[in-house]
Amino acid sequence: MNGFENIIYEKTDDGIAWITLNRPKALNAVNTKMRDELYEVLPAIKQDPDVRVAIVKGAGDRAFSAGADISEFGTVPSVAIGREIRWERDLWGMFLSVQKPMIAAIGGFALGAGIEMAMCCDIRIASDDSQFGLPEANLGMVPTAGGSQTMPRLVLHGRVSEIVLTADRIDASEGLRIGLINRIVSRDQLIPTAETIAKKIISNDASALMYAKNAITRGLDMTLDQGLELEKRLSMALLRKRIAS
Repeated sequence: MNGFENIIYEKTDDGIAWITLNRPKALNAVNTKMRDELYEVLPAIKQDPDVRVAIVKGAGDRAFSAGADISEFGTVPSVAIGREIRWERDLWGMFLSVQKPMIAAIGGFALGAGIEMAMCCDIRIASDDSQFGLPEANLGMVPTAGGSQTMPRLVLHGRVSEIVLTADRIDASEGLRIGLINRIVSRDQLIPTAETIAKKIISNDASALMYAKNAITRGLDMTLDQGLELEKRLSMALLRKRIAS
């Protein structure tokens, strides 16, 4: 899959798909074109049997993504049309619908839509110089890419409120402490570490990974009893699939 302007998509023989946010001069800010290209590539990852794990990273050495491209603010004919465009192409919902494991390799700034994109992934690895934040309140806005909903599922409620309402940034060590990221590594080890984790995931059974991710993500919105019942159903479905094959 080639011809993208704002992302780079590469697929390796070992089952890893690499998505690179490729606007380094703009700190990989998410513009309409990048959103549309991501919306095109994510279904391909979902449907490609050769892809086992996807890794999202940013081009350059300054940012994973600094968020939405504010230079596009005000260029949409109306707020209503802007919302219609967003809902027609729900990028964040598309991220969450990918049943294969996804890893965010975060180097530098991950702000606004950038950290929201990373929170839609299953595992977040960050370089030690990374910074995170949801600055929307400082811009007279609220998070619109799921940050107010995905962050509470990772971080304690009170800490989420502080991050969102103050619009302050936090560093990698604080991100690790509060559970926003899984691991901190040096910048030169960011990509190798993400790749090592991806290969470890790939060594496991593909169907088991899909069913396990399904149990984790769907169970978050259930009571414990409902989640345990879901786990049981998925376990039995996987067993039936193995017997049938």
